[in-house]
Amino acid sequence: MKSTFKLLLITLPLVLVGVGFVAYTISTKPAPMQEEVAERAVAVRVIEARKAGISPRATGFGLIVPARTYQAIAQVSGTVEYLNPLLKKGGILPAGAVLLRLSDSDYTLAVDQARANIRASEARLAEIEVLEANLKAGLAIEAEILALKERDLQRVRKLYEAGTTSQTALDGAMAAHLAQRQREQTLRNSLALLPTQRLVQTEQIAVYQVTLETAELNITRTKLHLPFAARVGAVSVEIGQVVRSGQIIAEFDGISAAEIEVQIPADDLQTLFRQFDATTQVFSLGSSDLGEILEGLGLGAEVVLKLGREDITWPATLDRISNTIDPKTGAVGVILRIDNTYEVAKLGIRPPLTKGMFVEAILEAAPLEGIAVPRSALRAGKIMLVDSDNRLRLVPVTVSFLRDRMAIITEGIEEGTQIVVSNPVPMIEGMLLDLHPDTELMQEITALGDTE
Repeated sequence: MKSTFKLLLITLPLVLVGVGFVAYTISTKPAPMQEEVAERAVAVRVIEARKAGISPRATGFGLIVPARTYQAIAQVSGTVEYLNPLLKKGGILPAGAVLLRLSDSDYTLAVDQARANIRASEARLAEIEVLEANLKAGLAIEAEILALKERDLQRVRKLYEAGTTSQTALDGAMAAHLAQRQREQTLRNSLALLPTQRLVQTEQIAVYQVTLETAELNITRTKLHLPFAARVGAVSVEIGQVVRSGQIIAEFDGISAAEIEVQIPADDLQTLFRQFDATTQVFSLGSSDLGEILEGLGLGAEVVLKLGREDITWPATLDRISNTIDPKTGAVGVILRIDNTYEVAKLGIRPPLTKGMFVEAILEAAPLEGIAVPRSALRAGKIMLVDSDNRLRLVPVTVSFLRDRMAIITEGIEEGTQIVVSNPVPMIEGMLLDLHPDTELMQEITALGDTE
């Protein structure tokens, strides 16, 4: 009872006083100061938009092949009597060099035989001339005899009609007259055959003349000459070997020029041709004057041979477009020509471009003006810019072409604009940016424009 009284009179009032004090203190205490949090700018690297003249470029890889090849094929048969000492794989021979010589004995005999046949036919023609003269002389005599027989027959017929001679005498005169007519007709027939015989002999002489010319031509064919300076690729004969007509003697690769076929994407070709003529934007492989069009483009081209750390280059020209398109990639075959690859070769410094070398081919057009930016600054056809309040903006742009890791923009951006070239995280349009100029990238873009 005493404890309950003590709780009610002492403890409870003290608790109530404490609660009241705390409530009073809280109600009379001023509110805490609220500090406003400032927006944090995201650090980004930026460059200034500047115009630069950069050349569109297309590259590809391929194997070197000679621009001209030659197969030395025997046109006649014979035994090899002479073989050029340089006719070995890898050897280089000048234009007009004698490759080999075959035995011409058979063809010399054919020439002698044809000439003998011609002489025989000519003698036959002379014989026909003499025969014709003899036949004409004999015909004249027979004609006179026939005239005598005719007069004799007329005389006997008159005597028979007068009854002073017999039928037998008349028949004998008629028989003698007919026999003489037969002899005369025989001579005339012989003379009539002479023009045909003469024509036959004349044609025979023509045949023998062709045979003679063929034999003489075959004699010249026993020697094989190289039509242009070339390098020996393969040899398949030896001295003393019998060669058949049509057999391949050797194979050669021309050294005056080399070619390379590379696959270039069609859109890259369109970019290269775009600045020259609006009609070339639709690239036609069927144009009859395509060669003239390609020559007039004035595209720069070169091939690069990588030897370890060293790159060796040769100037090239766009020669023609291949007749095939890669079915998987849609790339167009472009053939470049490199002239005088052996003439400019230097031992230990510049090797000649030989068949089978794997090289890079580069095609380049005249510079195109535009704003040069890194590809990394593009986002699905838009570019990251900095507005006047240093905030991020995504602006759609028109990309003319891409080269290496750079892009050329022709529409959507003005010179002097700040371009964001790093990736802000997170990337939110309108976010505040802390700008840091990328001087190294700026120098690279400036140098790229200056070297074109």
